[in-house]
Amino acid sequence: MSRTRRILVFDTTHHALWAEEVAREMRLGVEVVPAPAASGAGCDIAIEALEEDLVRLVAALRERTIVFRVYEG
Repeated sequence: MSRTRRILVFDTTHHALWAEEVAREMRLGVEVVPAPAASGAGCDIAIEALEEDLVRLVAALRERTIVFRVYEG
């Protein structure tokens, strides 16, 4: 069975890499992927995370004031 994945996009590479670091520290299975062209992101990389991890990841990123959007494309 396939698990649903969500994409987080960022305006800066710094925030994307910081978000990846936070996710890995939390032991969440994230992947760095190209940002979708239609996302309007200011950065060419994005983070793909499992839907079930999204609430925890979003809370951690907001706590650290990492600016991002969940891509709804």
